[in-house]
Amino acid sequence: MILDYLCTTSDPQRPIDIATGMGAPKSSIYELVGLLTTAGLLERTDSEGRVFLGRKLHYWGLNYLKNFDITRLARPVLGWITEQTRETAQLCMLDRDKYFVAMMNEGSRPFRISADVGVRTPIPWTASGRLLLGHLSKEKILKLIPPEDFTCPHGEHIDPHEFVESVHAAWNEKFFSFNSIADNFTHCFAAPVLDAEGICQCTVCIIAPKQDAMANYDLYRATLVQAGKRLSRLPSSPDSDIQGRAAL
Repeated sequence: MILDYLCTTSDPQRPIDIATGMGAPKSSIYELVGLLTTAGLLERTDSEGRVFLGRKLHYWGLNYLKNFDITRLARPVLGWITEQTRETAQLCMLDRDKYFVAMMNEGSRPFRISADVGVRTPIPWTASGRLLLGHLSKEKILKLIPPEDFTCPHGEHIDPHEFVESVHAAWNEKFFSFNSIADNFTHCFAAPVLDAEGICQCTVCIIAPKQDAMANYDLYRATLVQAGKRLSRLPSSPDSDIQGRAAL
């Protein structure tokens, strides 16, 4: 929980600040911070005792990427998406009740549209969120998402029941796109990457200016759907899937 809290705040904190922010006992936090620092999972950043994520986490992360097929295979696929569309391509996932961009390949436009990798975002604000929740029932979706996450950045409210309907419609299509909730000038596209059980474990996405998104809608959709299928691990045709990914 301490590591997750620091990751969410993105700033070094003193143990007393961590305890206050987490609502945890100060004595326990001081003891745990000491243990995590000794183990290299936290590092002190200044003379006032602030700590942040340690280099051992980076080492663990590198080994995770090396052995986790989706992220290892996704980088060339994201590059291929950008080659086909010129747009920013992303690999997106869930972290419990939030969405985040796990990997990104910036577009080749002179003025690039990008997103922050690793920042946790409310699921209803995203195109990918509709697909990542597609295998869940209405009850489980509404239980998962905090009520405040149905309020958009500019104050508009997303009706939870309409959101659930959009989730199931997107899942039936295995594709979703909409005008971005976070800004007024981009359109977001998403296609699922399925695991061996047919569950969406991540998505491939495009962020594009609205005008270009509409002009190239069919190309962008076809490109993402193809990329998602190439990364999917469906049991029906494993050999053709591996060959397809190699072809990219």
